[in-house]
Amino acid sequence: MTEENILLTEKKGKVGIITLNRPDKLNAFNDELTFRLQDALKEMEKDKDVRAIVITGAGRGFCSGQDLQSRSISQDVGERPSLGDSIRRRYNPIVTRIRRMEKPIIAAVNGVAAGAGASLAFACDLRIASETASFIQSFTKVGLVPDSGSTFMLPRLIGATKAFELMVTADKLPAQEALKLNLVNKVVPEAELLKEAVELAEKLAAGPTKAFGLTKRAVNRALFHDLEELLEYEASLQEIAGRSDDFQEGVKAFVEKRTPAYTGR
Repeated sequence: MTEENILLTEKKGKVGIITLNRPDKLNAFNDELTFRLQDALKEMEKDKDVRAIVITGAGRGFCSGQDLQSRSISQDVGERPSLGDSIRRRYNPIVTRIRRMEKPIIAAVNGVAAGAGASLAFACDLRIASETASFIQSFTKVGLVPDSGSTFMLPRLIGATKAFELMVTADKLPAQEALKLNLVNKVVPEAELLKEAVELAEKLAAGPTKAFGLTKRAVNRALFHDLEELLEYEASLQEIAGRSDDFQEGVKAFVEKRTPAYTGR
């Protein structure tokens, strides 16, 4: 069963705007949303009239990560899902396309960016956050490891020590603290977020985008050249974590709204 208007796209002059549109779920990813996002990015990459892109979320959240009640993650009793395969098909193509695309991509983070939603923001070239935004590496809350490029991008953006702390504690990182860590470029009032992001995108779109694309290629070569290798390694680790007792307990506790009792198995 499909959801209508689960992802919205529009063009404003030379700027393409992609809006994740599951506001009742804080724009959590299910299968359909990930594949629609893949398609939207592919189309905007091919569109010569689109010279810069903004990605944002509808409602109170940017993206709360994987929808733990969707069919791609839900489990029958005794069943262990293949999370590695899911990541390879659904998330890794998104991160790879964002980094390969030689157009500036701005994340307008309008609320919580958790799990794979945070990974999506990290993969973008620039991040503007609202005052109500926050970033959470929520993977360990359900016994998983960070994926979708988080273990690759976050240490490079803020340093390994703080990145590891955020990954294992799953603590919330508010927008102003993210700014101090240089994780975001700017923090603005919530009502001004999309306007600020689009204005920046328009400024970039009016610039020498060929040079911007080549600059992005150089940054990728300098810092991110082994991204695809790491994405595959994350998927392999998530395959192991997804078959653990801790993951089953984490998801069950989430659905039952209780504190999980982990055993380390």
